[in-house]
Amino acid sequence: MEAAEAHRAEGSLTEHDLLSGRTSGERLQLTASGEWTADNAAVLDRLVTATAPAEGAVSKVDIDMRRVEKLDTYGAWLVERLIQGATEKGAQARLIGLPERFGVIVRTVHQNADELPPAPERTNLFIFALATIGRNMVEVGKSIALIAQMFGAVTMAFVRAVMHPTTFRWTSLVNQIDLVGWRAVPIILLITFLIGAILAQQGIFHFRRFGADIFVVDMVGILVLREVGVLIVCVMVAGRSGSAYTAELGSMKMREEIDALQIMGLDPVSILVLPRIIALIVAVPMLTFLGSMAAMYGGGLVAYLYGGISPEVFLQRLREAISVDHFIVGMVKAPFMALIIGIVACVEGLQVEGSAESLGMKTTSAVVKSIFLVMVLDGVFAMFFAAINL
Repeated sequence: MEAAEAHRAEGSLTEHDLLSGRTSGERLQLTASGEWTADNAAVLDRLVTATAPAEGAVSKVDIDMRRVEKLDTYGAWLVERLIQGATEKGAQARLIGLPERFGVIVRTVHQNADELPPAPERTNLFIFALATIGRNMVEVGKSIALIAQMFGAVTMAFVRAVMHPTTFRWTSLVNQIDLVGWRAVPIILLITFLIGAILAQQGIFHFRRFGADIFVVDMVGILVLREVGVLIVCVMVAGRSGSAYTAELGSMKMREEIDALQIMGLDPVSILVLPRIIALIVAVPMLTFLGSMAAMYGGGLVAYLYGGISPEVFLQRLREAISVDHFIVGMVKAPFMALIIGIVACVEGLQVEGSAESLGMKTTSAVVKSIFLVMVLDGVFAMFFAAINL
């Protein structure tokens, strides 16, 4: 009540304007009146706090609502707050004289308040970290299972296409090769050219200290053909084409087009996934070759302009430093990395739920997982080729 007197002194709404209370024995009688709306939010909030009973002070609380003129969602929430506050202090609360026109909103707020989840308990930081790791490991296991399942489905679809070539969508394959291959050539050439130029510039800058400028040709040739060329191309393809695959399939999943294909008796993997993956397997090796050539051209140009190594000397040294084995190593990796990118992108696309947020999350996840698995696969190939001295 002291808070109400303070409001009166300030010239604002008083307890008799909106909420008044009177204690009779173990019963607290509250009388609400006026407009319980968001316009009076500040005053109502302070009054509800001030009139809350103390622990064990009363056993019953009656809230008389007959004089309430207006009530909105905020006012109904404050009424619910009065009831819950009294209940928590061990008192039995009830509403008296609630106008019929306010019954629906009060009942709705009460039901929703009952459905609120309990406040989370404080958890030990170490246990929380272990639980997070466990949940992440479960998600990793699910992702691996989905990728394996998709690989099996794609393999079966490929076998069916080989046995019945007329059922395969050749037009879709050509279209996808155009999208992920031919149209990606300009950006791939630009990026790989710059990477080759940067490698040559940094190599010359450091080798020059030892008078070994010419060895930059060895570094550029071997790195580009074995590692950098295929990795840069696959990272670009994962960001460009992999994300597009996920977005396309995810949008179709949201519009229930994939469900419609299944109802029509068509296999979505054969219709949508297989042409895209084969297009990547065909396009990525070609892009890798073009990207490697562009990177070595960029390296040769910088070697000439920055290091004073003439094109004739660069080519001569390049022939001495590299062999066809280096070229084979890079090209062998390309189709396997393309397969990984395509499968991951399609898996994530088919996991999209019916919201734009889910589509964005799955698209991001597809790119991140594809790049990660490409790096892992590159490490596996590196160990394999080292084991066979290639």
